Amino acid sequence: MLSAPSWIAVVGTVAALFTTAAFVPQIVKTCKQGGRDLSYGMLLVFLSGVLLWIAYGLMLGSRPVLLSNVATGLLVSLNIALKWWHERNVSAPAPSRLRVAIDMDEVLADSLGKHLRRYNDTFGTALDTAHVERHGIEGSVPPERRAAAFALLLEPGFFRDLESIEGSVETVRALTERCDVFIASAAMEVPTSFADKYAWLRERFPFIPPSNIVFCGDKGVVEADVLVDDSPRQLARFQGRPILFDAPHNRHETRFPRARGWAEVRRLLLEPEAQGAPRSMAATSSALSSKPELARSSSM
Repeated sequence: MLSAPSWIAVVGTVAALFTTAAFVPQIVKTCKQGGRDLSYGMLLVFLSGVLLWIAYGLMLGSRPVLLSNVATGLLVSLNIALKWWHERNVSAPAPSRLRVAIDMDEVLADSLGKHLRRYNDTFGTALDTAHVERHGIEGSVPPERRAAAFALLLEPGFFRDLESIEGSVETVRALTERCDVFIASAAMEVPTSFADKYAWLRERFPFIPPSNIVFCGDKGVVEADVLVDDSPRQLARFQGRPILFDAPHNRHETRFPRARGWAEVRRLLLEPEAQGAPRSMAATSSALSSKPELARSSSM
């Protein structure tokens, strides 16, 4: 049977083992979660107390006190180091991705080209994009034909088989790897286009999730960093950085940075410095006049 001093030594040793081992589960948790529930203040105060216990053990010449507190001090120090490393390297928030909104008509899809073909077939004319560029939308179609020309957009399936603008699919796919990309179409201006536009986008741009397809009227409500659009009217209302996508009807517009095709969009948004473009680069120019357009969503 153990003597009283021996029992005291056993109890002290077991207590030292338990209090020291208590830090092992915390180290495992810190490795997984980063020690969010621990404060540096508590750890440092506890480590200071452990260091004093080590000094006390040295003065007494007590090996159990000395060894147990050295082990505890190492575990506490490891916890502090893991917490610091995790906060610096693992828990640091990832840099926010640029939010890019992209128009559909005349930016992704050649709706103007189809509209001109349908107009010419219907009225036996030879209207082309050069005429639209010289005379604008208002001056390209006689007033008595404007209602009928707009009605062509309401035909079932008009927006279902549009051709893609050259370079759009490849560039938008590249943008999705580094940005949060949204398709923002002013479909409210041609309400019958919803189903056709959605089906077209899912077919030509299947990598854009449905949740990132926005049908709206005024794109001033779109919360994005950048808007790529062919409509100066929409860019004037947008609160972020505007990029005017070149189209025949906007060739004389000078208020916004212009992208003459998708190669320039790629350069503007995928070069390293473009990722940090501030939202403060919003359009500050006055709104366009509110003259009715022949086909507001397709710019024709």
